[in-house]
Amino acid sequence: MVVEAFAPAKVNLSLHVTGRRSDGYHELDSLVMFADIGDRIEVELSDSASLTVEGEMAAGVPTDGSNLVMKAQQLMGVSASIRLHKTLPNAAGLGGGSSDAAAVIRALSELSGTPLPKDVLSLGADVPACLAGQVVRMRGLGERITPVSGLPALNAVLINPNVPVPTRDVFERLETTTNAPMPDDLPQGISAAEFGRWLRDMRNDLEPPAILLQPVIAQVLGAFAVTPGCQLARMTGSGATCFGLYADRETASSAAGRLREAFPGWWVAATRLNAAD
Repeated sequence: MVVEAFAPAKVNLSLHVTGRRSDGYHELDSLVMFADIGDRIEVELSDSASLTVEGEMAAGVPTDGSNLVMKAQQLMGVSASIRLHKTLPNAAGLGGGSSDAAAVIRALSELSGTPLPKDVLSLGADVPACLAGQVVRMRGLGERITPVSGLPALNAVLINPNVPVPTRDVFERLETTTNAPMPDDLPQGISAAEFGRWLRDMRNDLEPPAILLQPVIAQVLGAFAVTPGCQLARMTGSGATCFGLYADRETASSAAGRLREAFPGWWVAATRLNAAD
């Protein structure tokens, strides 16, 4: 039996770095939504664990034990043959590897009846949020996950300028590690336009150090800013992917087309966040 799973792109609408622990890890406060684009995974139980990666973004994706998909198998204690159709850029701030791992965990649980593991944080800070697979507020190291309801779907464009931004290097260049968290109470029952205005007062504290490492990120944000109808542009995760928010699908699609034409070397995708359809 083959189980097909979808691993959506993760977008940090905000990412506040609120502290640094004695062990060197950083405390976060982040609002996370998932996109309607992502990787596709096929999982089949097998006597031995294996991973095949294909698709437009397969280049450079490891198939050995260093891949989070293989680590997820090991954590579950279930062997499977896995085929990963990679459509998201690798190491791009979209949580692709974490989302892939979460999708594999769910598929292996369905196939084998094995309960979902409790220690998924060991796979990475984004894995608990990706396993939740819904709008969440992510705090602590990523292990404190609170589902968030009452937020609208958002029309967005994602851009990755195809440059690496090592997460460790970004955190090392943070000037301040004790920044204000998001408000205790998040908005509910508001329109996409109202939510976009609220988001403008939030931050991604990793954006400035990421720009120091890769100035092209500032160029991406500037490119968003001059597209008609862009309501907000911000980096997601530790970069280099950035998102722009738009009022409707048509405006987002038009912006994506303009950006693709202007910057053919960039990965550009129009998407919906928190979409029910």
